[in-house]
Amino acid sequence: MTERLLTTTETCEKLGVSRWTLLKWEESEELIPVKTKGGHRRFRESDVLRIMGVATNTTTNLEVVAVYTRVSSHDQKQKGDLDRQKVRVLEHCLKNKYNVEHIFTEVGSGMNDNRSKLKRLFHLVRSHLINRVVVEHKDRLTRFNFAYLQTFFSSHGVVIECIEEVLPKSYEAELVEDIISLMASMSARSLKDVRATDIS
Repeated sequence: MTERLLTTTETCEKLGVSRWTLLKWEESEELIPVKTKGGHRRFRESDVLRIMGVATNTTTNLEVVAVYTRVSSHDQKQKGDLDRQKVRVLEHCLKNKYNVEHIFTEVGSGMNDNRSKLKRLFHLVRSHLINRVVVEHKDRLTRFNFAYLQTFFSSHGVVIECIEEVLPKSYEAELVEDIISLMASMSARSLKDVRATDIS
């Protein structure tokens, strides 16, 4: 039986990455394309499933893993920070033969606990649909009170695995941006309360 071949667009959609990321994987020979008679690039479905961590043999870890990546601003996303972060995390999962079934990428402040993708991750945890969450650094999930989040995940049998223990310097400016955003939000609320008091 002939193995199914995927187009570049299908491969990017299945892996949840950009064409730039796909090209980097080609250059590192992590994902090698095949050429059709017409000269088009195609990717073997088995190779794509291997990158995703879908079990294709008995050596693959049977845990169900979710990957969560985040940046604070759309500017960071446009610069490729989110894609590069996702690549690093997926490469770690591939190295450990994790069965990655959920990949979440999000743009939003680490101080915002109402992020849509984070809430979807919480649903997976509460529903016992995953066993492990892999992030680059704990601040990708939350800026503060990480221990509470870890306790919540642990109570549902889910392990949070952080690839890096120390926050990379590239994220320092992002932290400052989040703090400024929080201060601006608190100031706006205080002003609103003052105005409401004046009216009453």
